[in-house]
Amino acid sequence: MASESSYYVPVQSRLPILATIGLFMMAFGAAYWINGNGAYIFFAGALTMAGVLWSWFAQVIRENMAGLNSAQLKRSYVWGMGWFIFSEVMFFAAFFGALYYVRNFALPWLGGEGDRGSSNLLWQGFENTWPLKITPDAAIHGDAATVVGPQATIDPWHLPLLNTVLLLSSSFTVHIAHVLLKKNKRKAFNLWLGATVLLGAGFLYCQATEYYEAYEHLGLTLHSGIYGTTFFMLTGFHGAHVTLGTIMLLVMLLRSVIAHHFKPDDHFGFEAASWYWHFVDVVWVGLFIFVYVLGS
Repeated sequence: MASESSYYVPVQSRLPILATIGLFMMAFGAAYWINGNGAYIFFAGALTMAGVLWSWFAQVIRENMAGLNSAQLKRSYVWGMGWFIFSEVMFFAAFFGALYYVRNFALPWLGGEGDRGSSNLLWQGFENTWPLKITPDAAIHGDAATVVGPQATIDPWHLPLLNTVLLLSSSFTVHIAHVLLKKNKRKAFNLWLGATVLLGAGFLYCQATEYYEAYEHLGLTLHSGIYGTTFFMLTGFHGAHVTLGTIMLLVMLLRSVIAHHFKPDDHFGFEAASWYWHFVDVVWVGLFIFVYVLGS
C-alpha cells in the first residue's frame, strides 16, 4: 500500500510516444482529408489513440486496485481533470467569442456602421443582417440562391428544445447516480447511470436528425456563410464532446456492472466522467440560448 507522502512512479512505457504518433496522424489526416483524401490516415490515428487510451487507463485502474495510488497521486488526478475541463472552457469560449465578434463588430463594420465601417470600402451596398448565410460578395452580386439554396434557420423550439430537456435530465440522473454510489447502493447506481447513457444517446440521435434536416431540407451547410460555419463548428464540436462523454459514462457503467469497480470512498474515474458530463451540459445551455434562440 502506498503511504500518504509517497508518489508512485510507473515503469517505463511506450504509451506516451504512441499517443504522440496517434495524435499527429489524426491532425495530419484531418487536414489532408479536408484538402484531399486523408480519411484513412485520420481513422488510423483515431484507432491508435483508442488503443493507447484503453491500455493507459487499464494500467491506471490496475495500479489503483493494487493500492499503489497514494493520496498525493489521487490529488494530482483531481487537479489534472480540473485543468483539462478548464482548457475545454477556453476552447468553447474562443468559438463563442468568435460568434460575438462577428455579430456585434465585423458585420456592422462591413455594412458601413461605426468609425471602422464608415468608408464601406469592401462591398458597397452590403447590409448587415443576421443570420448571414452567404458571403458579403455573394450578397452584393445576387448569388444567394445558387450558394445555399432555401434561406431558413433551425427552429429552436423543436429538436434543440428536446435536446435541452434530454441533456438537463441527464445531468440530474448522473448526479443521482453519484449520490447513490456514495451510499453504496450499487444496483440503483447502475440503473441511474444507465439512464444517463440512454439520454446521451438520445441527444446524439436528435442532433444527427437535426443535421440531416439542415442539409437536406433547409439548405443550411458548412458553406452557408459565417452563420453556417459558426453553427456547425459550435454544435459539431459540442456533439463530439457529448459523444466522448457518453462513451466515458458507458465505460463506467460496464466497469461497475461487469467488474464491480468503484467504492463509496474511491471512485474518481466515475467522478471525473460526471464532471465532464456536467460541463457539456452547461455548454449546451449556452448554445441553445446564443446560437439557436438569439442567433436565428
